[in-house]
Amino acid sequence: MLISFAVAGLVVAGAGVAVAAPGGVYDVKDYGAKGNGSANDSGAIDKAITAANAAGGGTVRFTSGNYKSANTVHLKSNVTIQLDAGATIIGSSADSYDKAESNPWDAYQDYGHSHFHDAMFYGDKLTNIGFTGAGTIDGGGNLITGNPKSGQADKILSLTRCDGLTLSGIKLRRGGHFGALINGCTNVVSDHLTIDTASDRDGWNIISTTNITITNVTIAANDDALVFKSDYALGAKLPNGNVTVNNAKLSAVCCNALMFGSETCGDFTGYQFSDITITGAHKSGIGIVSMDGAKISDVHYRNITMSGTYSPIMMKIGTRKRCGNKPGVGSISGITFDNVTGTHTGTNFSPTLWGADSTHRVSDVTFTGVKLTVPGGNGTMGTGVPSNDASDYNPKSIGTRPSYGWYLHYASGIKFVDSSVEFGKDDGRPASIVNNSSDITFDHFTAEKGAKSPYDIGFQTVTGYCVKNSATTSGSALRVNASGSTSTC
Repeated sequence: MLISFAVAGLVVAGAGVAVAAPGGVYDVKDYGAKGNGSANDSGAIDKAITAANAAGGGTVRFTSGNYKSANTVHLKSNVTIQLDAGATIIGSSADSYDKAESNPWDAYQDYGHSHFHDAMFYGDKLTNIGFTGAGTIDGGGNLITGNPKSGQADKILSLTRCDGLTLSGIKLRRGGHFGALINGCTNVVSDHLTIDTASDRDGWNIISTTNITITNVTIAANDDALVFKSDYALGAKLPNGNVTVNNAKLSAVCCNALMFGSETCGDFTGYQFSDITITGAHKSGIGIVSMDGAKISDVHYRNITMSGTYSPIMMKIGTRKRCGNKPGVGSISGITFDNVTGTHTGTNFSPTLWGADSTHRVSDVTFTGVKLTVPGGNGTMGTGVPSNDASDYNPKSIGTRPSYGWYLHYASGIKFVDSSVEFGKDDGRPASIVNNSSDITFDHFTAEKGAKSPYDIGFQTVTGYCVKNSATTSGSALRVNASGSTSTC
């Protein structure tokens, strides 16, 4: 007589004969995992994933315990990794992860973006996969922040060309170069994800990916925290967009908190960012750069609070052109900022909009209720155009701006409404300077007056500017200097 009974998502028939149950739960301990922090559980994890996939899908469960994973885990379609509270998957220093694969297009982006196999978890062309629960995946300080040697991993989660990804409830910690890197994916949902790579490098790189909803995310990174990119690692310029990010807490020790770029091959459109708190970034709090030919448009920021950033807002069109198929010069347009406040410290990189030239301007940008306090503390200086490295996206690629607040160069259709800029220490520079631009409006704009600043707002070769209903913080009229410029009000 044949006796069968269910165990952890399996139907076990007779002695040692197992048939996977569709939609079942597959406990990795039933496949040999020890969860004791010393035994290598990678093989057991792979077996559980294979069983769930063979059944048409299921949940691979990690109950409370420490699961050492010294080999790359190969994800499969229709499988969700569930980490219970108290469950931690820990990386290894055994140098036994998958070797980085060759890539004929690796000249177009950094090494870490060009290779995907060298990760704790890897998958390509998968559908309906997820990481859920309340547990942690921790590189353990064993993942590489630079270019890994054979057997070393430089990221926790690496996914390419996936359709249907869920990341919810879990924590990614000490990820090496990346906590998570996805490229060429679509239909991504994340809720209550936590990433802590403050001792390593990037938090989450979202590359060439469309249809994304991210809610209640917390990312503390050393390098970039939450960054949207588009490179040539998959051998094509791919689309990006239809993205919503709501309720995020972001910080970046050395670099950018919320960023587009620097890899910007394919176009970006349709982004909504709201209710975001940024608590540190030694480059940009909010950065939008087009370095490799991308058109970036229809991007909207609402209810953003920033502190401790070196550059509060930075937009730049560069001409690095590091992308296949001979890219041209990109564009930045159709951007709005509503209810954004920022108090900034450290190095004083003035908030900047920088177009590439007269035919490639940052355009159609509206700031409403954007109130910034910058460090200040500079003396008077010349008001000429600062130096620029057109192949570098960093705030420091542009020399010291001649204004302590907004500096606009090759811009058009820019509006400041109910906005302000102040300094922490008296500054001898004007509050704002606009150079080689057109259609610029300051409406109900407030600027703090420097004791030795020559004027408050300067227009240099600007076709069509308007300053109305605006004043200094003490209530006096703004001093406007308009050299070679024409007023429209």
